[in-house]
Amino acid sequence: MGDINFLIKLKKEKKISLVEPSDELRKSYLQKSESNLISAKLLLKNGRLEESVSLAYYSMYNILISLFFKTGIKSENHSATLILLKEIYGLDNSFILFAKKERIDKQYYVDFSVTKEEVSDLIKQAEEFNASLLDFVSKLTNEGIKMHRTKFISLLN
Repeated sequence: MGDINFLIKLKKEKKISLVEPSDELRKSYLQKSESNLISAKLLLKNGRLEESVSLAYYSMYNILISLFFKTGIKSENHSATLILLKEIYGLDNSFILFAKKERIDKQYYVDFSVTKEEVSDLIKQAEEFNASLLDFVSKLTNEGIKMHRTKFISLLN
């Protein structure tokens, strides 16, 4: 229930809301996601591991925001976005939660180490996550979009 109370609080603060679905915004965030993944690979190749971790996470996050705009949901909070992935769409959020933790650890703390293999694995998992979300979006019907919007309303009221 804690997650739901958190989401309700953010809805009251207008940090998450229903908006008109936007194919234009969906495509923009999809492009950001693709660019982030390309950059993560380039950074890995050049030994910039911490930065690569961050961009692998942002690749996943931006493709998730792309899904949200496809269905007309706006979220300005990373934690809420990851919760909504599970609660509204019924999709597993465990990997993106892990990637978010990795990004925070590598971006804000200095007492963490990371290997090329770990970053390479993270990027592979980001590619799989992104592919699964792309597949999910490609199968979304108008009926499905309506269902997810209704779920959002009923969850947060």
